[in-house]
Amino acid sequence: MKVPMLDLSEQYASLKSEVLEALDGVMSSSQFILGSNVKKLEADIAAYSHVAHGIGCGNGSDAIHIALQAAGVGPGDEVITTPFTFFATGGAIARTGATPVYADIDPISFNLDPNEIEKHITDKTKAIIPVHLYGQMADMVSIRKIADKHNLFVVEDAAQAIGAKQGEFTVGELGDAATYSFFPTKNLGAYGDGGMVVTNNDDIAEKSRVIRVHGSKPKYYHHVLGYNSRLDELQAAVLNVKFPHLDTWGEQRRKHADFYTNLLNEKVADYVKTPVIVEGFHHVFHQYTILTERRDELQAFLNENGVSTMIYYPLPLHIQPVFENLGYKKGDFPKAEKAANEALSLPMFPELKEEQQQYVVEKIAEFFASK
Repeated sequence: MKVPMLDLSEQYASLKSEVLEALDGVMSSSQFILGSNVKKLEADIAAYSHVAHGIGCGNGSDAIHIALQAAGVGPGDEVITTPFTFFATGGAIARTGATPVYADIDPISFNLDPNEIEKHITDKTKAIIPVHLYGQMADMVSIRKIADKHNLFVVEDAAQAIGAKQGEFTVGELGDAATYSFFPTKNLGAYGDGGMVVTNNDDIAEKSRVIRVHGSKPKYYHHVLGYNSRLDELQAAVLNVKFPHLDTWGEQRRKHADFYTNLLNEKVADYVKTPVIVEGFHHVFHQYTILTERRDELQAFLNENGVSTMIYYPLPLHIQPVFENLGYKKGDFPKAEKAANEALSLPMFPELKEEQQQYVVEKIAEFFASK
């Protein structure tokens, strides 16, 4: 059996007629840039996030940078974030001219540990970026309290977590802004790149809208140094078709996660740690990520047996070559480094079949039984 990490073909087949109709509508209207589809998606995603504003942009990486710039982050500032995340988080901080400052993670949730934040706050600290990794929110209630105490901005990197919640709060409610990615692999994915900033802060919203169009308002009058990062109208049309299905797809992901967890705990509990849903949190399982000390061997064995897996992320940001100038070294954040050495994400998408999951777990059990 072949089990892909992600298969979007069945999803497309189910939506094909609606998608093609939506794309034809864009072509017929000739509204290709910031048209009605972008406006509708911005309004719908903002409402879904329980905030007032949505600002569509070119991709999730730009969304982080735009939100930071709109919050006034720049040269001389420091921004605290997690080292266990995709490069875009640290890269966006560096692109503003600010300095990324890393703090270790909570090994249960994989997210930025609020208890690690305050020791890294200095008089240069301007903001915190918690990353809601794999689909589970960081402890935003605690992070918001810390930010308020020290008068800091909070920009939530929610690229993997649209629809996630902590208690009654959803992504975007407790941050000054939150950012989404609509990369095709995401829970709400376009057919190309796309991203969005969502915020309740009128000033951040207005500045974000200006930054994404070369810092221009009105057109051809430039007050800030922005750049060209607009959500494409065709991608917005696709996302408008897919958005009404997001919660249903999320329920399917959670069902698959429960199936994996129950079976893995039954068969290989001595060798594999399954994901933990923190009490009171609503996990949307962008990824289903296990921990095992024999990660690389297991991945090779699964690949040989037709099971695709991914390692998110093998090298924490603080020891990436590009950040060598920051002076961090291996061992500075042991919890993040341990996760980077042991995390393995298994196939996860709404249309995943139970027999595929059974095969994945059977092969994992076979690996540990034979080694």
